[in-house]
This record gives sequence, structure tokens and C-alpha cells, in this order.
Amino acid sequence: MDRPSWDEYFMMIAEDVSRRSTCLRRKVGAILVVQRRILATGYNGAPSGVPHCSETGCLREQMAVPSGQRHELCRGLHAEQNAIIQAAKHGARIDGATLYTTHHPCSICAKMAINAGVTRIVCREDYPDDLGKTMLRLGGVKLEVFAGGKG
Repeated sequence: MDRPSWDEYFMMIAEDVSRRSTCLRRKVGAILVVQRRILATGYNGAPSGVPHCSETGCLREQMAVPSGQRHELCRGLHAEQNAIIQAAKHGARIDGATLYTTHHPCSICAKMAINAGVTRIVCREDYPDDLGKTMLRLGGVKLEVFAGGKG
């Protein structure tokens, strides 16, 4: 029997969550885990009740905004943001959590994760935002690039 490790298991779930994304550029999924229990999930897309980019087109593409820059010029929330917001909305304490995400968090998500009490981030793919990497290091968040098999 080829049983996945906990990191493999949670990364497979984050990848499944990413399938809900409505972003036209990059499909990202994230889950928050404390003591091997999933507390919240998130994927990138527009706020609840707001038309998604899959319906309206990508504002960032229309404005030719490069990846990793000008995060405020986007209709959507990032997967990590949505996971943190879902935890808060439903009263789940995430202090000490591990964040599994399909992509390295941007600087905004890195700052949110630090202040939310996330202590470890496991990601599969890089993201062109050196400030995010610096913030995580300075904030004492352990960052691991997942090298396991793709789910």
C-alpha cells in the first residue's frame, strides 16, 4: 500500500481546492491545518456575490500587469487570504497552523499569515515576489517547498 505522508495528503487536498478557482491566470488552492485537522480552505477568486474574472475577463491581463506586481489591481482574493478569512468567519483559531498552498504566498498573503499566527507554510510552486519570501523569513515562518509527487 502506497499511503501518502501527511504533507502529501494535505497538498493533494490543496490542489483539489484550487480546481474551484475562477482566476484566468493561475489556479491556487490553500488549506489551514492544525494538529492534522483541516480548519479552512480557500481558492483564488472574486469576493462572494461579485462577478468572477471567468465572467468579466481579467483586469490584470487587460492592464498588462506582470505577475507578482500590483496585487491591488485584481478583482480576486488570493487563496491564502480566503482561507484565513474563512477561518475567521467561522471562528476557527489558526494560531500555530500550517498553511498548505499550491503556490508560494505573495507579500500581502505572507504578512497576513504571519499576523494570523501561521508557523509553517508548505508550497509547491514558486511565485515572483521576493518581498513575500523575505517577510516570511523575518516573521519566523518556516517555509518548505513541497518536493513530493504531484497529486
